[in-house]
Amino acid sequence: MARAKAAILAEPRGLDVATVTELRKKCRDAKVEYRIVKNTLAIRAAKGTSLEALSDQFVGPTALIMSYDDVVVPAKILSDFAKDRENFALRTAVVEGKVIDVKGIQALAKMPGLPELRARLAGIILQPATKLARIIGTPGQQLAQVIGARKDQLAKAS
Repeated sequence: MARAKAAILAEPRGLDVATVTELRKKCRDAKVEYRIVKNTLAIRAAKGTSLEALSDQFVGPTALIMSYDDVVVPAKILSDFAKDRENFALRTAVVEGKVIDVKGIQALAKMPGLPELRARLAGIILQPATKLARIIGTPGQQLAQVIGARKDQLAKAS
């Protein structure tokens, strides 16, 4: 729990094995840890970590979903999963030491993830270089078009 950048608490009630297996697979593929926890053990394990703020939320059936890298990925997975299931409810979360509610989790799920942000940043960085290459190449391209037009003109004249 001390290594977790983001942790989300959810309440899974009456989910069948196939549904839970599907959720676990999605979490595993995204490098997110999904665990059903015993509340008393979770409270003890959370002491001294950023998850200690959630100690009062460890009541009833509890699923703890933790991410060690990207804080947006678990929110996206769980928001999509809970969207069409009334027997799976999100409770609260801790993101980099700050407690957020269900609305905060859903807002976090709408944000772009780390790979998407990296792609945008790379695009922004490459954009000036692409424009510069295009500008440098334009005079040569225009000169080639003028020479080609003159060649065609001389060919028609002869």
